[in-house]
Amino acid sequence: MIQDIRRDVDALRAALAAHGITLPSLGVDPLTLAGTAVRPPLVALGNCNVATARHLSEVLRKAAEGA
Repeated sequence: MIQDIRRDVDALRAALAAHGITLPSLGVDPLTLAGTAVRPPLVALGNCNVATARHLSEVLRKAAEGA
């Protein structure tokens, strides 16, 4: 299961990078990964600066317009 989660995080990282976006703290949340709860672990999107957040918003808005 952890390999699947890490593969998903890597895929998200690659998709963001294709649009010039880097989220430095992107990864699997270690607290939810270590838990034994029924829910799957969370993906931590992490912190980013305002310029990155603005760029991410622009990319998502354009993608939604094209859908």
